[in-house]
Amino acid sequence: MARIRAEDIAEVRERARIDEVVGQTVALKPAGGGSLKGLCPFHDERSPSFQVSPAKGLWYCFGCGEGGDTIDFVMRTEALSFAEAIERLAEKYRVELRYEEGTSVPHRQGGQRTRLLQANAAAAAFFVDALQSAEAQIGRDFLTGRGFDAAAAEHFGVGFAPRSWDALTGHLRRAGFNDAELLAAGLVAQRDRGVYDRFRGRLVWPIRELSGEVVGFGARKLHDDDQGPKYLNTPETALYKKSHVLYGVDLARKSIGNAHRAVIVEGYTDVMACHLAGVTGAVATCGTAFGEGHVKVLRRLLMDDNATGEVIFTFDGDAAGQRAAMRAFETDQAFVAQTFVAVQPDGLDPCDLRLSGGDEAVRALVDGRVPMFEFAIRSTLATFDLTTAEGQVAALRATAPMLRSMRDVSLRDTYVRRLAGWLGLDAAAVQRQVRQGPGGSAGAARPMPRGDVRVPAVSGGDVDTRVERLALQVMLQLPVELQDWIALTEETAFTDAACAAVFRAVRAAGPAAEGGERGWLDEVLAQAENDQVRSEVRRWAVLGLPVAGDADPTPYAEGVMARLASLDVGRRIGLLKGRLARMGAQETPEAVADVLRQLMVLEAYRREMLELAMGEVWASGQ
Repeated sequence: MARIRAEDIAEVRERARIDEVVGQTVALKPAGGGSLKGLCPFHDERSPSFQVSPAKGLWYCFGCGEGGDTIDFVMRTEALSFAEAIERLAEKYRVELRYEEGTSVPHRQGGQRTRLLQANAAAAAFFVDALQSAEAQIGRDFLTGRGFDAAAAEHFGVGFAPRSWDALTGHLRRAGFNDAELLAAGLVAQRDRGVYDRFRGRLVWPIRELSGEVVGFGARKLHDDDQGPKYLNTPETALYKKSHVLYGVDLARKSIGNAHRAVIVEGYTDVMACHLAGVTGAVATCGTAFGEGHVKVLRRLLMDDNATGEVIFTFDGDAAGQRAAMRAFETDQAFVAQTFVAVQPDGLDPCDLRLSGGDEAVRALVDGRVPMFEFAIRSTLATFDLTTAEGQVAALRATAPMLRSMRDVSLRDTYVRRLAGWLGLDAAAVQRQVRQGPGGSAGAARPMPRGDVRVPAVSGGDVDTRVERLALQVMLQLPVELQDWIALTEETAFTDAACAAVFRAVRAAGPAAEGGERGWLDEVLAQAENDQVRSEVRRWAVLGLPVAGDADPTPYAEGVMARLASLDVGRRIGLLKGRLARMGAQETPEAVADVLRQLMVLEAYRREMLELAMGEVWASGQ
């Protein structure tokens, strides 16, 4: 290829301002001293180390060490050769290039990327013109039926692909493009006797990159006899990578950068509806699920190094939308920005919502967002019967891994408390389940020291588990003195599985007779479910109580049982409060009053147990 004259290269550098070129890819902010900063597009980072000096025409990343001028940046971001980058910028900034032989070279003789971009631009213009044809009435009716007028169609570049097999092909051939270029751009498909138009009888949306150049198309079928898919996209090409492209990103980029908020919708018409309603940060994936490539694009736009940005997903309220939200939940951990979900309860997407409720309804949908974690947890809870203990336990087990996956410990602790409220369970029980890994229990007992100790050591420092083990210890050693307490205690008082198993053996053994403690303990061992439970029975039966000298251990033991009862009642109170929180306007005043009465009774009983516990043992530090 002939060399481009040096003076023309210099003119390209002069006209293509580096802040403008880089700013089409990277959200830039003032960095002081006339420089700008942003998140580097060449490596994954969360704090901006990429700086641009407009005065010097240079960029440099202090994170990865990459740097250069405007041409270097275009070469790196678009995988172009030096000559291709010059030609790309020359076309954009209207610089006529001359080559060493002394001739001006038409731009169509440039690199492949430039040719494909030109082919897409020509196709986009063809589709827009075709939307005005008589044949396109069906397309115009479709748009009108969804609340979009001609001005909206023009703003978003919506076009129409004729049903002919070669309308676009013939048009582009006459414009100077060959079949190989059209195939490479994904505008046509191959058949035995040549090529044919990929998009036929469809509405067409141009899919642009951040710079605004068309890299592909998305098309919706309009005719009932069309046997193709409802939506058809450009296949993977040198320009079009579905794992990275976002429809509407060229229109939304400034809004996303300024408001630090991106809204992810499901379709092209949803993007249009959101923008027209004032939600101008809306974008959509194109024929694929939201993934890591899309995350990287949004991260650069959001400038989310301080985790102040928001990424809001909107989904249909039906089961498919719920599943989509749950899939997006798995991606959430990749975001520094806070991730939210906006779901319309009646299942309307933003386009339909705008038709039924107007622009305000669309804005309200987005403003009513809830955190992704909350949505995912609540969606899971909705599949269980939370009015039963079994349902609560199953729901806890299903949602605990979600909380366990949270990297932010403070956020995780907050959701532990929220989940406890939604389930009506004690927060400590929820925390224990969250800490429990998939391979075993975090609450498993460690070997205990023998002899007199003030407070038996327990695993994890969990107050509930500690009390439950102390209760088993006093039950097994003072079965006669605590006979009434044992009879009044329910298995629900034990949230630790190992402790519950020991208690079942205690209850199954029946009351202990005066002087028959040894035989009763043998019966407890016989009732134990397995050797592990029997080992636990022996451990708590022989471990010395923390009572000095010849002092009567009964007050201490009763204090332990009172503390166990207070914790059990506390969980029941939590259950009722959760039920009260779930009560809607349809509940009768009598039903609400009944729950409140139960709460008053249980609160009074809990205070009584706490006073007894404090008086007998806890005030002395046991």
